[in-house]
Amino acid sequence: MKKRSTEDVATLRASLVKKAHRAVVKIGSSTLASDPDVYARLAAWVARANERGAPREVVLVSSGAIALGLRALGWKSRPKEMAKLQAAAAAGQSRLMRRYEEAFEAVTIGGRPGRVAQVLLTHADLADRARANNARGALDALLEAGVVPIINENDTVAVDEIRFGDNDQLAALVAALTSADLLVLLSDVEGLLDAKGERVRVVTDVDREALPLVGVAPEAMVGDGKNKVGTGGMASKLEAAKKGSLAGATVVIADARAKDTLDLLLDGEDVGTLFLPQDRLAARKHWILFTLRPRGAVIVDAGASEALERRGGSLLAVGVFGVRGSFGVGEAVQIVDAQGREIARGLAQLAAVDVARIAGKRGQEVEATLGRPGEVVVHRDDLVVLTTLRPVPRV
Repeated sequence: MKKRSTEDVATLRASLVKKAHRAVVKIGSSTLASDPDVYARLAAWVARANERGAPREVVLVSSGAIALGLRALGWKSRPKEMAKLQAAAAAGQSRLMRRYEEAFEAVTIGGRPGRVAQVLLTHADLADRARANNARGALDALLEAGVVPIINENDTVAVDEIRFGDNDQLAALVAALTSADLLVLLSDVEGLLDAKGERVRVVTDVDREALPLVGVAPEAMVGDGKNKVGTGGMASKLEAAKKGSLAGATVVIADARAKDTLDLLLDGEDVGTLFLPQDRLAARKHWILFTLRPRGAVIVDAGASEALERRGGSLLAVGVFGVRGSFGVGEAVQIVDAQGREIARGLAQLAAVDVARIAGKRGQEVEATLGRPGEVVVHRDDLVVLTTLRPVPRV
């Protein structure tokens, strides 16, 4: 990639931020716990951004409930038991919201004291299309009313099966859900660092330019839901940056410890690492690839692999020679070649047991086996071919 001058980066940042109408800003529990003034700074920044017209609308993804709950319950260390963690989240969430309410009431947004609203989500809420659409509608209504949503994972009820993994992932999915133009991930580092320990200023291609710096393979960015790349570290932030950029958002990883980071970002200054927005992946395909967790895998032969990667057709039974897992109709599956390489992901039109029965068969054979037509295993409209996700910067 062509090296950009400081002036080029500043111009690019200023342009992208000025274009942003809606932003998602994520802030972690370590910053909230160590800096009691951060709530006021966030509120003041949202007010300034609103006055300047970019971004006009802001969604905050905030950690911190469990940490505040531990103090409220008098627990000196973080418990390991799930029930106690959930209890701490319940005790801390109201305290977290009280701090945001007090901070925003002290500023003026749209000619009136700032207002906030609590929104608690689990992964299951976004994995279900109807519930995700309801969440989108509620968030749109809040933003239209000039209210700042404060989003957190619903830790009181969340268990491993319905957790996002960390709030970096939650923020990226919220950016996609709300069609945000800007996603800011505030961290305890100045940005992505290169092999010399110097800040990387601009990233065009997460897979080629960023992942090698943290020793993560691109396929880990769309893992099977069991082997997550991290729980808040840089690899997780890069995963979130990829999700956000493929949803069409400009993404910035920046230092939460510096008190002027958000103001400098608003001014187009060269802070943090900027990830260029990509041509937007269709919302349904983004949901299939990044939100749903695959329930199994369909193993395909070389002919099917080539057809999917080069011609973008549907996956037919004739190209299948095996299945893994026990998935049902409409559930997400990985499509894997004979070497074990995941080449695509999609929604199964048949249950695993039926896919196994018709593997390698053609039209009439399929109908004779199933008692009905059904040779399409995954339709192309419900299919995302991983090797076609080439970065196309939308700037």
